[in-house]
Amino acid sequence: MSLAGRLARWEVLLAAVLVTLVWTGTSLSAVFLTPRNFANLTAALIEVAIMALPMALVIIAAEIDLSVESMVGLASSLLGFLWAEGVPLQVAIPSVLAVGALGGLLNGVLVSRFGLPSLVVTIGTLALFRGLALVILGPRGISQFPDAFTAFGFGTVPGTAIPWPALVFIALALVLGIVLHATWIGRQVFATGKNASAARYSGVRVARLKLALFVLSGVVAALAGVILTARFASARADAGTGMTLTVVTIVLLGGVNIFGGRGTIPGVVLAALTLAVLGNVLRLANVAAEIQSIAIGALLVVSVVIPTLAHRTKLAIDRVSGGRRRPAGAVGAGGGTGP
Repeated sequence: MSLAGRLARWEVLLAAVLVTLVWTGTSLSAVFLTPRNFANLTAALIEVAIMALPMALVIIAAEIDLSVESMVGLASSLLGFLWAEGVPLQVAIPSVLAVGALGGLLNGVLVSRFGLPSLVVTIGTLALFRGLALVILGPRGISQFPDAFTAFGFGTVPGTAIPWPALVFIALALVLGIVLHATWIGRQVFATGKNASAARYSGVRVARLKLALFVLSGVVAALAGVILTARFASARADAGTGMTLTVVTIVLLGGVNIFGGRGTIPGVVLAALTLAVLGNVLRLANVAAEIQSIAIGALLVVSVVIPTLAHRTKLAIDRVSGGRRRPAGAVGAGGGTGP
């Protein structure tokens, strides 16, 4: 790849934006680079950043999971209910993750086995999971969790400003990054997103692959619900409300093609950091919450429009270049001589 090509990579542009935002934050406030502020800006988006990683794989495979925020609420409410009933957290947390897997399995079966559109299916389970959360816990909240559990949610690694949940994000990013970019599973994910029919004829078990991706998304969403419960030291059925928009924004801002077939985990990681720093800078500048929501929405639009325009421009250039490189003796369709 040429130097111009490297500089044009979406990840490089994101890194430049991130550096600019850090410089802006440093100029706005002397507390921006303090360890406490770093912990705050990291914790603010840690759950959505964690959910964005498997969501990236789902979208690269040309599907989408809009039910993740409701799975967060279902996981939180179920964890609170089990704890209130005297079930130890060592049993309750694996049970919650198992429910996340079942929720993802439901999405995956409906999409991969019955051929239903994932957009429609996950909108339906978005309502289903939230309804189940309300049935389990209702409007009440459950608190008084063990100190060790809540300390994991809002505590930091000793001697650093890194929140404990950030280690979960880092580990998951490393594992999924290796799987997506350095294994045959990743190649199958990309192939499925580019052309599912061609991938199927090439021997890829497309249905099984998509099923596994939805199960992964459900488990990680349930894990995010556990982390959110620990961070707020409270379990509620409405936990995670509104997170799906931010999750999708991070994924698309990270350079993942909404139509599938393209994307990187490093891009998603950079996008999560960029969004976290942007939100922190806006708060330090005393920008109203409504304007912050507008900024996130604008980022979502930009992250879809710019890569799409760039891709179409590249295709147009390639077509023009291909026409210019046509051999002098070549003839077009229908341009041959008669018998």
